[in-house]
Amino acid sequence: MTQDSSRDPRIDAYIERAAPFAQPILRQLREAVHEVCPQVVESIRWSMPSFSHAGAILCQIAAFKQHASFGYWKHVLVMGEGVERDGMGSYGKMTSISDIPPRERLLADIRKAMKVNEEATKAPAARKTVPKPAAELPAELVAALNKNKAAQATFDAFPPSCRREYIEWITEAKREQTRATRLAQTIEWLAEGKRRNWKYQNC
Repeated sequence: MTQDSSRDPRIDAYIERAAPFAQPILRQLREAVHEVCPQVVESIRWSMPSFSHAGAILCQIAAFKQHASFGYWKHVLVMGEGVERDGMGSYGKMTSISDIPPRERLLADIRKAMKVNEEATKAPAARKTVPKPAAELPAELVAALNKNKAAQATFDAFPPSCRREYIEWITEAKREQTRATRLAQTIEWLAEGKRRNWKYQNC
């Protein structure tokens, strides 16, 4: 039996290692991408299954402890500015197959993402404001992120404002113990794809 050259065996292994509830979700999402985009290129980026088309990342899937996610690389151009990204997911947190969008909608969105890549469309520029200087990463945060690839991927994908929220939360702590506690909490939330103030956002 020959192996499908369009399938990266590392993604097969990733799905097998995922929690039992997440495995059918990841498999169904992966099949949907291949159905719409047979020429898609699979790979592992930032420790997550990634799918590329027309020379750019199309989307990614990921499994966490209590949910799975599916996110478009150019989320805003596919889903619209009014649809907030929930962590890394474009469709929120999925805990069962029933959380996957209806088939027609999912396939249509994937086609839209393909078109965005084919047209080499860039994400819309943010409104012009006087930008704050980039927040300096504390050394302990850099070290902790280097040890947790999922947290690093989330942090890298965040806009500067979201990164700043975590950085300031850590650096504003007056006691070393508080600072260490906040650092540990930051890595845990980032690994789950959460923003600093995720508790106050609509899920």
